[in-house]
Amino acid sequence: MISTHDLEQLAEIELQKEEEEEEEQGSSRGYPLAPSSGNACQDMSHPYYDVARHGILQVTGDDKYGRKLIIFSSCCMPPSHQLNHHRLLEYLKYTLDQYVESDYTVVYFHYGLRSSNKPSLRWLREAYREFDRKYKKNLKALYVVHPTNFIRIIWNIFKPLISHKFGKKLTYVNYLAELREHLNYDQLIIPPAVLRHDEELRAAQKGGPPPPVKIPPPRPPLPTQQFGVSLQYIREKNNGELIPPVMCQTVSYLKRKGLKTEGIFRRSARVQLIKDIQKLYNQGKPVSFEQYSDVHVPAVILKTFLRELPEPLLTFTLYDQIQDFTICLSPLEEPTVESSLRASRCKRIVESLPEHNFIVVKYLICFLHMVSQESISNKMSSSNLACVFGVNLVWPPKGTISLGALAPLNIFTELLIEHYHTIFSSRCLPQQVLP
Repeated sequence: MISTHDLEQLAEIELQKEEEEEEEQGSSRGYPLAPSSGNACQDMSHPYYDVARHGILQVTGDDKYGRKLIIFSSCCMPPSHQLNHHRLLEYLKYTLDQYVESDYTVVYFHYGLRSSNKPSLRWLREAYREFDRKYKKNLKALYVVHPTNFIRIIWNIFKPLISHKFGKKLTYVNYLAELREHLNYDQLIIPPAVLRHDEELRAAQKGGPPPPVKIPPPRPPLPTQQFGVSLQYIREKNNGELIPPVMCQTVSYLKRKGLKTEGIFRRSARVQLIKDIQKLYNQGKPVSFEQYSDVHVPAVILKTFLRELPEPLLTFTLYDQIQDFTICLSPLEEPTVESSLRASRCKRIVESLPEHNFIVVKYLICFLHMVSQESISNKMSSSNLACVFGVNLVWPPKGTISLGALAPLNIFTELLIEHYHTIFSSRCLPQQVLP
């Protein structure tokens, strides 16, 4: 039987061998000294700016099942003498602490881990111990992209410490295209070095230049389609109804059954069940949430509907205004004055929405305000709801939401929920769409 010490030596040998093979092949691969400015933290006041500025960790929207998506990119790690690994561990916990109360998914891009930038095995053991049950319980999937023998040896070293239940969450992903089955691929923040590496792997497999990844052409929507089509399309196909049927039915059910449910909107549901319900809606067939006896099902359906809109509810036009929103806020104001000013600025932004979007946003936020009023029971304050819904209300027209862009979205969404009556007072909802 191979001892742990022998496995550690074997892991080091494998990592060095992989680096030598890359050099022999004349590969253009290599980790960047700094990530692109769009994805790295630019806020020098961030408590972990020294680590966050490298862009090693990103939080980018949700996966296909409504779970927060967290990405760790090894190629963004600078050489060990330039990065305090103890601070890295603290930063990981600081970031995860904002999301671990909800179900979440981790994608680990292994490419770019080298002898010069890898943490020690002792650090890995310490990290595994630090990430106690609180972190492991709601981690629903761990995707290791471009695994090597080094990864498999490390897994064997840690096997005695890892529960069978946790081990079942691990999936090895050999090529990026395989992620499309599980994640909203276009939302992923993938470092250029990882993209190049994937192309080289596919080229080596085929013995020639890699073929382009085939994406099936979009099919025209059904007349009854609800998911993945615009608000205008849904309205036109539903006799001019202002609120999409999916939103009406999920909100109505959750108001009756879910307002006091602890952790509402933080849990995922069975993947196949969600797909089946989406199919029923898209085919114009009736959906009864009573038969599922699980309030988390309509909660996931509501988030999925918002996330799959071709244009977010708050529109692409408002994305930059929302991102710049916190810049305008003065830290010198008295708390009550500052709160009033923030609400006023939110109101001006929201009032610039097209009429239909305004009505649907008001309908949704009115409901989320109701949920927040029951936070003693459901533990979902306006802040917690904002963390869940911010990325589902607005996103950029191109690219993905970086970790640094989440804070303004969450602050803006929290204000919408907390100051609902002030921000949405200018226009009344039509009587037939009151939540």
